Amino acid sequence: MSGYLHTAKDQVKGSVPHPYHLVDPSLWPLFGAASAMTTFAGIILAAHFHNFILLAIGLLSVATIMFVWWRDVVHESRTPGLHKIVTQVGLRYGMALFISSEVMFFVSFFWNYFNYFFFPEKMGTAFAPTWPPQGVTSIDPFAIPLFNTMVLLLSGTTITWAHHALLEGDQKNLVRGLGITILLGLSFLCGQAWEYTHSPFPFYHGGIYASSFFIATGFHGLHVIIGTIFLTVCFFRARAGQFTPSRHFGFEAAAWYWHFVDVVWLFLFVCIYYLGRSAVVAG
Repeated sequence: MSGYLHTAKDQVKGSVPHPYHLVDPSLWPLFGAASAMTTFAGIILAAHFHNFILLAIGLLSVATIMFVWWRDVVHESRTPGLHKIVTQVGLRYGMALFISSEVMFFVSFFWNYFNYFFFPEKMGTAFAPTWPPQGVTSIDPFAIPLFNTMVLLLSGTTITWAHHALLEGDQKNLVRGLGITILLGLSFLCGQAWEYTHSPFPFYHGGIYASSFFIATGFHGLHVIIGTIFLTVCFFRARAGQFTPSRHFGFEAAAWYWHFVDVVWLFLFVCIYYLGRSAVVAG
């Protein structure tokens, strides 16, 4: 039990008799939980009473906690003696488990979509049971969605290029690859924003089809935003020379996350955009 009393300073000095990294006490988890609770309360007020003040406070608090907490994590990663081999392996396992949980998060959206795709009679409408429902014009998958698919696939190659450059110690191409990936991510978001503003079905009161479409593609767009921010942080860290061929887990985690975003979009494009074009009539 005495190992739990060691501090980060003890680990740097090498006086800790184990290879694990025990973080110093921090208030950021408590403040982060309070900020998240404020944000969810703000969502309820905004949805029911159109009062966005608490939501704005919550989002600003979450952004602030994210900045200061991750700043501390970056400082830990750059401090010799803290992130040893065992700690680095644990971080990789943690990131892998996090992405696995994100996979199941999107599985629930696909489950909901195919529930009505294969059994449109469950909608209980007075019209013929079809998917998409009668009167709904789906988005052409070979317009903006195809463009966004090409953009994300290209971004997957540029982030791999950056990773290869990092392993080779090529600082210039590392920064260049990250910068191009960020621009491609922003291009995707612009394409999705244009698609939403020109959607043939409304965001509000659009029925089951619109809800299924916007919640799946919208949460993917949110993940692209998070991934782009993640890569932007890595971009500035790369310019500052904080990544080396042997120590670059921050970049590696961002690359894993970005590849996950790519793969999810391919499933969205095939299942929701392409297969969703043709109406399925229940027998």
